[in-house]
Amino acid sequence: MTNNSISTKRLNKYISESGFCSRRGADKLIEANRVTINDQVPELGTKVQAGDVVKVDGKTIASMPTNKSDRIYIAYNKPIGITCTTESHVRGNIIDAIGHKERIFPIGRLDKPSEGLIFLTSDGDIVNKILRAENAHDKEYIVTVDKPISERFIERMSRGVPILGTITKPCIVRVKSRFVFTIILTQGLNRQIRRMCEYLDYEVKKLKRSRIMSVELGNLKPGQWRYLTQAEMDEINTSVAGSSKTANESKSENKNENKSEKVVRVKKTYNDLKK
Repeated sequence: MTNNSISTKRLNKYISESGFCSRRGADKLIEANRVTINDQVPELGTKVQAGDVVKVDGKTIASMPTNKSDRIYIAYNKPIGITCTTESHVRGNIIDAIGHKERIFPIGRLDKPSEGLIFLTSDGDIVNKILRAENAHDKEYIVTVDKPISERFIERMSRGVPILGTITKPCIVRVKSRFVFTIILTQGLNRQIRRMCEYLDYEVKKLKRSRIMSVELGNLKPGQWRYLTQAEMDEINTSVAGSSKTANESKSENKNENKSEKVVRVKKTYNDLKK
């Protein structure tokens, strides 16, 4: 089955627009040699021409039209224990947990022991626009820790701490009760909040994401989901307007930074934080 209605476009964009997965997911499929164009294994960055047959794991996919009226956008309250993967062999994967009849995939992730708000969609193009670090979209969390929260802890968390070879960006941290605080991040480092707390000798006992951009968790109970409203989608689309590069493409543009200068900068900030 061919699709003669498309113009030339990058392979990862073609796959994401089909609703199969995000562009980052497509890049991983391509790198794993699970994608073919006209039965040939392509390289990253390959462009799809009109009439090309694209397959993933031997199954033909077709790029969707630019009209997004039939795309799906979901807000889900992920319970603890659910894994944010589309891999069907993973027990407790998020796709089986929701059970939607259409192919959807999560935008970003929440750790298995965490709970709260996460978006899922069939629109691969919007995934990368939301995830791009340059867009700095707010994500708010409610965090419970294992001992009383001190002023120093709040100040250090707000200012930034060294994890994963970098310094976390300044963020908004507020005390909610003796053991509970809220934090608003614009980053999405791996296990960021847990690592930040660990650095300051605190252990996270409970972590819930309560907001993404302008969308609140609201009254959704764990395991429940709803479609995003038109007003919410309008605001999201306005926020990501003009964003077109994938996270991988954005990273590649930053690789020209002088590594020695970066190391010096991180060490200087690290020493400042120890004072």
